[in-house]
Amino acid sequence: MNPASTPIPTPSPIPTPVFSADLPPPAAVQQLHHFAWRAKDAEETRHFYEDILGLPLFHIIQSDIVPSTGEYCPYMHFFFRLQDGSFIAFFDLGDDEAALPSPNTPAWVNHVSFRVNTVDDLLAMKTRLEASGIEVLGVTDHHIFKSIYFFDPNGIRLELTAQLASEVHMQRESTTAHARLAEWTLRKQQLRLARSASADSAV
Repeated sequence: MNPASTPIPTPSPIPTPVFSADLPPPAAVQQLHHFAWRAKDAEETRHFYEDILGLPLFHIIQSDIVPSTGEYCPYMHFFFRLQDGSFIAFFDLGDDEAALPSPNTPAWVNHVSFRVNTVDDLLAMKTRLEASGIEVLGVTDHHIFKSIYFFDPNGIRLELTAQLASEVHMQRESTTAHARLAEWTLRKQQLRLARSASADSAV
């Protein structure tokens, strides 16, 4: 089968949810409160985020019982504060194990990105990280921002970003976001067909 000659089916429309008239409107989500990940070792993680990246250790929760599930699992939950009041947080479960990488996802996909104020700040952080023996990728130019990439001690891919585009530019880009998503949905149909054709030809 030649996928180029295969008609591209129109994607099935996504059902529009039906809400009850008395359902309250969505609450205004203000900002990220925290992102949490598993840490191999709390002190190793603290050294990286506080001493190298400059994020202060701000809050600790220690318990033997998980509040949400009630299960027994001694842990320490520790938080580093960003300038906007949000946090990146970790769980040390006391077993010296880090979270395993996703088996079906490239290493560059899942990451956490932090913003710095200027490109000069970005370069300064690159120098600081490399002086601590941390391998840094970039500076990478994404046109609307520039970035560097590196991994923390727990295997989390991190990005530091300096914004280049103005708020006016970003607002203008936002007006085409839904149309571009629709274009990608059509392209994804092509990719599905190509994978299916490849699988059929391999049989």
